[in-house]
Amino acid sequence: MTIVTYSDKACTINPLKMSQPIGGSFAFLGLRGAMPLLHGPQGCTSFGLTLFVRHFKEAVPLQTTAMSEVSTVLGGYENVEQAILNIYKRVKPEIIGINSTGVTETKGDDVEAFIRLIRQNHPHLKKFPLVYVSTPDFKDAFQDGWEKTVARMVEVLVDSVDAAAPHDSLRVNVLPGCHLTPGDLDELRTIFEDFGIRPSFLPDISGSLDGHIPDEFTQTTIGGIGVDEIATMGQAAWTIAIGAQMRRAAEAMQARTGVPFRLFERLCGLIPNDEFITFLSDISGKSVPKRYRRQRGQLADAMLDTHFHIAGRKLAIGAEPDLLFDISSVLYEMGAQVTAAVTTTASPVLERVKAKEVVIGDLGDLEDLAKARQCDLLISHSHGRQAAARLDIPFYRAGFPIFDRLGAGHRMSVGYRGTRELIFDLANLIIADREDNRQPTPATWRTGDAGRCRSAATELLI
Repeated sequence: MTIVTYSDKACTINPLKMSQPIGGSFAFLGLRGAMPLLHGPQGCTSFGLTLFVRHFKEAVPLQTTAMSEVSTVLGGYENVEQAILNIYKRVKPEIIGINSTGVTETKGDDVEAFIRLIRQNHPHLKKFPLVYVSTPDFKDAFQDGWEKTVARMVEVLVDSVDAAAPHDSLRVNVLPGCHLTPGDLDELRTIFEDFGIRPSFLPDISGSLDGHIPDEFTQTTIGGIGVDEIATMGQAAWTIAIGAQMRRAAEAMQARTGVPFRLFERLCGLIPNDEFITFLSDISGKSVPKRYRRQRGQLADAMLDTHFHIAGRKLAIGAEPDLLFDISSVLYEMGAQVTAAVTTTASPVLERVKAKEVVIGDLGDLEDLAKARQCDLLISHSHGRQAAARLDIPFYRAGFPIFDRLGAGHRMSVGYRGTRELIFDLANLIIADREDNRQPTPATWRTGDAGRCRSAATELLI
């Protein structure tokens, strides 16, 4: 069992984690016609907005209650009320999603009571969807904010259903974790539809953050799942949760509607996708389409082609828990060694990461561990690039934010195709590394590191 430890430094050096409010706002961005609202100072919203815009290279709707020193001390009711009224009148959203920040949580604002009073004083807002989630940024991390927000969406927006009510056998609810990209959700939608299944993604960032140009400008999100569709999710036959972080939302869905759920902790790798495809075949009653049999064969061939380059590598990975578990697992199965693993927050999957130790810390911890353990590949979001440069090792960007490369929202790592793309990208990165003279070639086939790579790869195939 992997040992999980906490960094005991007095301060953070080169932060790895993004805050809870940003994770919560990210989830609200997957709803159609939504306006995320951060209850806190303008700076909190500006910071999150900068990250979103740099990552997706798109205009992102995000508003603030603009708390000042005085309003923070006296209480934020008037700011929340004015923000909601202004957004409702000027932007005309379908839903307003509110996340708290550290400042207002420290003050102790009762935002749920604020919302009840606002509905009472403004009858036209009585049935308007207002969803509040407590996400203080002085604790937990990006993944926790997403997890709490999606669970709260289920509790507030999904209509309760009698357990005996009929369910649509070909409709499924899909609860994706924050580590999945719009490209991942597009791939999953295609897979579902090829089995004749109609998926409802909550949230659906593939509709709102996939980089398409709308016919008309709108100040809210330009796609995603609608509030009306969320309300009917209790009619589905199954809920599929992707990532351990989504167990809470899946359990909330089951408690509210009686819809059973199946949790897939990862969808990157050969065996996880075999299980996923088999499950879809079982619930749809259809045989596996030929394209996925072919894609499976292509992935197996890609693993053969790339394992000489990946096997034996010493990896340093810094990511949110589910992404860390996902990437480290597939690369361990390819023969790599996860010798330095750093994450942002506690999770049940951390004890099963294929490493001796997982540190809950920052990129400074990751750099120190990578140096001490002589890692030769570093994986993290864009803020890890300086550490990789100092260590003079290849750097693969994964997670949020990725702001120094294009196409972050279209990356794909789920399914047979996504796994194939991931291992090809990593193998090509290793091949292209200017310091790479340890890869198997006809001249070095049985010597040095190449021999170890070959041995590990042979063991994997056996």
